[in-house]
Amino acid sequence: MRLESDGHLRLYDWANGSILYEVMQINDCDYPTVCGEYGICIESQCVCPYENSFFKPVDERQPNLGCTPLTPISCQEKQRHRLLTLSSIYYFDKNYTVVNAKSLAQCKKACLKNCSCRAVIFSYYHNDSYGECMWVTKVFSLQSMQPGDDDVYSSTAYLKVQIDKNKNNVMLGATLGGIGALLLLAIVVGFYLKRRKKYEEKDDFDFDQLPGMPTRFSFEKMIECTEGFIKKLGEGGFGMVFEGKLGEDTVAVKRLEGARQGNKEFLAEVETIGRIEHINLVRLIGFCAEKSERLLVYEYMSRGPLDRWIYYRHNNAPLDWCTRCRIILDIAKGLCYLHEECRQKLAHLDIKPQNILLDESFNAEVADFGLCKLIDRDQSKVVTMMRGTPGYLAPEWLTSRITEKVDVYSFGVVIMEIVSGRKNIDTSEPEENVQLIKLLREKATDNQMIDLVDKHSDDMVSHQDEVIKMMKLAIWCLQHDSIRRPSMSVVIKALEGAIIIETFDANSIMHVQDNPSRYSVTSQTTMLSGPR
Repeated sequence: MRLESDGHLRLYDWANGSILYEVMQINDCDYPTVCGEYGICIESQCVCPYENSFFKPVDERQPNLGCTPLTPISCQEKQRHRLLTLSSIYYFDKNYTVVNAKSLAQCKKACLKNCSCRAVIFSYYHNDSYGECMWVTKVFSLQSMQPGDDDVYSSTAYLKVQIDKNKNNVMLGATLGGIGALLLLAIVVGFYLKRRKKYEEKDDFDFDQLPGMPTRFSFEKMIECTEGFIKKLGEGGFGMVFEGKLGEDTVAVKRLEGARQGNKEFLAEVETIGRIEHINLVRLIGFCAEKSERLLVYEYMSRGPLDRWIYYRHNNAPLDWCTRCRIILDIAKGLCYLHEECRQKLAHLDIKPQNILLDESFNAEVADFGLCKLIDRDQSKVVTMMRGTPGYLAPEWLTSRITEKVDVYSFGVVIMEIVSGRKNIDTSEPEENVQLIKLLREKATDNQMIDLVDKHSDDMVSHQDEVIKMMKLAIWCLQHDSIRRPSMSVVIKALEGAIIIETFDANSIMHVQDNPSRYSVTSQTTMLSGPR
């Protein structure tokens, strides 16, 4: 039995030195140095606070090594010291110095006066006018508190940083510029609201003015088409989908739930999909916009979404290996068109089995472009609100600086779901098997990936070598570093056997948990998609 430097107490087998088990089974985030100095541990993953603004990773490829301030703290320049707020943060050290300060203001003031203070943790139960001030002279790993950890107790960290001299001038200019921008914005918003009020008296939006639009239908026609919205096909992130008839053709009609909730998504779908045609992208036939009603009319896909066929919820027969491979290739071709063949790069941002639709012959088409983000060809990254579905989000969503490579990560997750015949996050499984990507990392490390193959299909087992190769492609797509992930055109070449799939250490993949609260540390806005 050995107490390791990382704080884990492990029991080893004397014969071959292998770990039998860890004696102390505690949360990974409870270890003092799990994320290094200044690192924040969020459900076993490490991030830097205020990354690129005040802190940077010691090594971007190894987040667990911790973070370092961009500007070192100097005691000779205390006038430039500031405290950064990190809400819902817990600190492991119980042998702290409790400063004689009962209010939050007193706590922060005491830390700014003393140069040896590198951070304070202020804890309170009801309000911050009376609490406990924790003095920290060396900042080890911080831990994010998750909802439900304590419904009454609150703990906030305040990290001391030093403002760069040049930043002071920039901040002053930015402040003055910001005030001017706010005044201008107030004028524009006032003018917009006045125009909108007058505009809404007639009709919410004049969609006919949009160039290259698909066919516009009246709401009366949509009621007739769906026979009063009686046959529900499914439920999307912003509304329900119904089966309908236009002449002899069957269509799928998506009815958005309220104009206020779905305007942005509606416009994105109409303007974007209306201009795009590809054999592996669901075709938008038309739309309806009358007062508060917003509807989209899509081509009908008779086999429905992919999740029906890989999770075995409808007692469907298992898909054979050839069909699964074709579906994976179809998804890749659809994404490749969006990323590389459109005038502007299009990041889908919500790739998951529910958004992959199948026709009668099990040909796959990518659907639901409501969250699409246009990326100019000369842009390497864009900053955007967090979007998508928990369980399929790439690690870079922690910074909100994303590229089309977030789709590649989600595609890797979908590959594993198709190959294994189970959900990425399945709470019906034993605790150690709930997360498919975490399980993939463990099985790949132990060279036991064959254990993940869908056991419902004998055909899958008979194609073991090809299945393992497909899982290696998934690992390539799931790389924590987005630069190391392949483009979708490279993925297609790998699927068609034109190039060899690169091999990576399974520890280089990282799974983002399905808990939106983890992102609260960076104060980002989240917009998570519901079931579709």
